[in-house]
Amino acid sequence: MKLAEVIAPHVPYLRRFARSLTGTQAGGDAYVGATLEALVADRSLFPAHLDPKVGLYKVFAQLWQSVDINVSDFPAAVDSWEEQARRSLTAIAPLPRQAFLLLAVERFSHAEGAEILGVSEEEFTALIDEAAVEMAEQVATDVMIIEDEPLIAMDIEQMVETLGHTVTGVARTHAEAVKLFNERRPGLVLADIQLADGSSGIDAVNDILKSVSVPVIFITAFPERLLTGERPEPAFLVTKPFQPDMVKALISQVLFFSEQIEQAA
Repeated sequence: MKLAEVIAPHVPYLRRFARSLTGTQAGGDAYVGATLEALVADRSLFPAHLDPKVGLYKVFAQLWQSVDINVSDFPAAVDSWEEQARRSLTAIAPLPRQAFLLLAVERFSHAEGAEILGVSEEEFTALIDEAAVEMAEQVATDVMIIEDEPLIAMDIEQMVETLGHTVTGVARTHAEAVKLFNERRPGLVLADIQLADGSSGIDAVNDILKSVSVPVIFITAFPERLLTGERPEPAFLVTKPFQPDMVKALISQVLFFSEQIEQAA
């Protein structure tokens, strides 16, 4: 089987990981593109003895640690918050956060994560512990949820509050989302893609972002549909069914970038 056929099913998820690391669609996709170009130029870079997904992420991690892609060459971001993250050259996830994202969001095992980052399992576990301490120090924020399924909304609300954040409200439709946001002005939005009235969570968020800049994490059961490399697409994605650690990891990443932006201002 050709290498392209072996790695193709895993590329959308590598986009998700890369976007979470850089805080932007353009930044993440640029690193994924560089990874694929490197493999096209030299197939021997791919560790054929590994599981294809692990091998692809390992090549990406090696490139991530060795290549500095010029973010100033990226297209302008769709919303102002992502544009701020794009400009913040210091807002790059350190190794403990990379480890936590591999474990919590990408669902790799400790052994697989260690292989990807080129560390021992003991070192990988230490990175996870370090990330947990760092994330526990994050400043709490107000969160708005856009979700039309009541039980899922309750699960998300409980998870968010367990992490020390405050839920300002839950919206089920496009119109409710815009109204609730304007009333409460949260610091973060968690948005489903498909809403109760057939409208789009993405459209609702785009309307919100016309008047103010706020970080957004999208929630979807079909992440591959939003990880194609087309523009515009989300930088942060939670996949249904989700686990608390997945939500925790991405909220922490959003707050990490927010802190970097404030420090750079």
